[in-house]
Amino acid sequence: MKNPNMRHYITKILVDIMFYGGIVTCLILPFAMPRLLEFIGISQDLRLTYTIILLSSGICAVYIMYQLKRMFKTLVSGNPFVVQNVNCLRKCAVASAVIAGIYLTRLFLWFTIAAALIVIVFALLSLFSLTIKDLFKQAVAYKEETDWTV
Repeated sequence: MKNPNMRHYITKILVDIMFYGGIVTCLILPFAMPRLLEFIGISQDLRLTYTIILLSSGICAVYIMYQLKRMFKTLVSGNPFVVQNVNCLRKCAVASAVIAGIYLTRLFLWFTIAAALIVIVFALLSLFSLTIKDLFKQAVAYKEETDWTV
């Protein structure tokens, strides 16, 4: 894929926006939590717990966006099948599993359907990332093999 198309650039821009937006959100969250809890109607006694849950999952989400940014650099440069992307996908899988674990723990404290869906989505994302990682790993092996034979 030597010619990245417009779709790749648009996706890269969206990932950049989500990455920097996530950083800003994580920085603002501890200061905005009292107002958010008051707006939603949740007791201020749970402020620390909610802040820890949202901040830790937010940091993991920003980490996933960072890994995606690294992967898009190789895609736009025309060489996506490299070991760096295999490592990025593995790290994305771990971060997704951590988010699923955080919300699984939250389910035992306060059960909500949204938290259950977050657990399912991020557990599946973790498994999907591991599957894609294995595909990329195999593609890298084939690419290196053909590079040596030419």
